[in-house]
Amino acid sequence: MADHHAYDVTVEHGPAGWTVVILDPVGSAVLTRACGSETEARTFASTVRQHLRWLSPGRFREYYRLPEPDGR
Repeated sequence: MADHHAYDVTVEHGPAGWTVVILDPVGSAVLTRACGSETEARTFASTVRQHLRWLSPGRFREYYRLPEPDGR
């Protein structure tokens, strides 16, 4: 996770298969993406982690179409 903002990403495997979840600064899921395999999930999560490092918080939210932290 990037030092300049508090979003995070997790990879989960459950009964419905593999998912990648982006968590907002308070730990709430703001994006969940179903993936067809572990490889796809880990690859997507890796891309999100790179974006966390490279993009400003605002640009990251814009890119992934996430809500503002205060719900706007």
